[in-house]
Amino acid sequence: MDKEIILSVNNLAIDFHADGDVFQAVRGVSFNLHKGEVLGIVGESGSGKSVTCQAIMQLIDCPPGSIRTGEILFNPGSGTIDVLKIKGEQLRKLRGSRIAMIFQEPMSSLNPTHRCGKQVMEAILLHNKISKTEAKNKVLDLFDKVKLPDPARVLKAYPHELSGGQLQRVMIAMALSNNPDVLIADEPTTALDVTVQKEILSIIKEVGSRFHVSTIFISHDLGVIQDLADRVVVMRKGEIVEKGLASDILHRPKHPYTQGLINCRPPLDKRISILPTVEDFLDENNGFNTEEISQSAYQASILNLEKKKHILEVENISKSYITRKNIWGRTTAKVDAVKNVSISVYEGETLGLVGESGCGKSTLGRCIVGLEKIENGDIRYKGNSIVDLGRKEWVNLRRNLQIIFQDPYGSLNPRMKIGAAILEPMQVHNIGRSKAERKEMVMQLLHEVGLQSDHYDRYPHEFSGGQRQRICIARSLSVNPEFIICDESVSALDVSVQAQVLNLLNSLKKKYGLSLIFISHDLSVIKHISDHIAVMKDGEIVEYGNAEKLFHQSSSDYTKRLIDSIPGV
Repeated sequence: MDKEIILSVNNLAIDFHADGDVFQAVRGVSFNLHKGEVLGIVGESGSGKSVTCQAIMQLIDCPPGSIRTGEILFNPGSGTIDVLKIKGEQLRKLRGSRIAMIFQEPMSSLNPTHRCGKQVMEAILLHNKISKTEAKNKVLDLFDKVKLPDPARVLKAYPHELSGGQLQRVMIAMALSNNPDVLIADEPTTALDVTVQKEILSIIKEVGSRFHVSTIFISHDLGVIQDLADRVVVMRKGEIVEKGLASDILHRPKHPYTQGLINCRPPLDKRISILPTVEDFLDENNGFNTEEISQSAYQASILNLEKKKHILEVENISKSYITRKNIWGRTTAKVDAVKNVSISVYEGETLGLVGESGCGKSTLGRCIVGLEKIENGDIRYKGNSIVDLGRKEWVNLRRNLQIIFQDPYGSLNPRMKIGAAILEPMQVHNIGRSKAERKEMVMQLLHEVGLQSDHYDRYPHEFSGGQRQRICIARSLSVNPEFIICDESVSALDVSVQAQVLNLLNSLKKKYGLSLIFISHDLSVIKHISDHIAVMKDGEIVEYGNAEKLFHQSSSDYTKRLIDSIPGV
């Protein structure tokens, strides 16, 4: 790379201090960013990639953090600045003007009490001596450049009135508002649908080229990095394990960790029984060998499924939400979340339910387990209608019909130890003859989901996101269910942890004969775990079929668009 270096990070080391202990978050990290390029920094949660980039903006709280060694040299062409040595007015002028950042969660980054246009205008007025009218016109132009629909409406909208993809576009416009030399994008597409993600990646690449911005793009997904980056830095446990041209890193990785990150994503060109994990590649003695499932074996398994009985039948159900009432309390506007949907699940089957945010798939799942009341239609479990059950009957049924939610943080009581959280439903349903027997059953469940016995007396905050999701799976299994709905239960996880959880669900499905509905917006995950797939759009099923046929011979333009939006395709 013969382009001029605009940013140089040299021997950066960052520590965090807590309760007398020191955690080395970043250890001797060095890399260069060249003018006009996109540098991808990839790694799992806790690898140090976000902390490294927060240091570039001087956003490390000291204490508890401290930068032990290193320099960050910024060279915009008017003289070199060591970012770590500037303060006050000089630092304020640098942040948001010369170096800008897009954060992962736009809803947390924007003030909910101010209109979006006003917040972007404030960023412009802070660094430029122009009138409010000029600032407003610049915001409208920026909103148009980042392809926001109806910029004038977005200008006056509050954050809660926009979708996640629209909010991220607002954040991109804010970051570009003062024509920065360097743009840092910290996981800006992680929480977005694949179609919206593809649009955001396209915008970042396009505006970077148009505004001559050098970009650092942080992600845990090498598929996303493949679509965007010129060069790649791979981080693990605070250190760089590999760096180089994106084409070399992604197609000829040398480090086992990089090889693991690439291979633990569900493949699109074949079906495999077990996904490899990063640990499989780091362990030289493992000798992991992925078993490919042939088309004939897959089709035979589908035929065997279709010989079985339906465990669940959903027939023409609808669910709407009231969005506005008049002064007399009458409904004047509503949104149809689910419209005349019919699906069925065979005993022992995994039905994948896929679609973008707002398509109604999570609402459908909540209707099935009785958390939402349907307006018409019928839901039959083992041939019996369950739509008009009373509270006591639902308590009994929920032993067999469980749901695992997307957010493991919100699903667990932060004041309850995880052993007690898993044991509680067993007490409700009188499973086990004594507390001692129940505790022994919990210990066995912890082992089955890849946790340890000494985790029993720990609180949720002491676990990672992937471990918390395993705890939620163990809690669902504690009542010996027959049917589980997994609602986006891997969407917030690193690709390596996602592989572990998918493998776990598949193994538990075989061991216990479980039937599953697996809800996701990611078609590559859905294809890997599902026997049949139902595609939802605007509250309706637009396509249904066996996973392989739907993926390779789709008849719906919407399904084709979802497939084309998968990162790395």
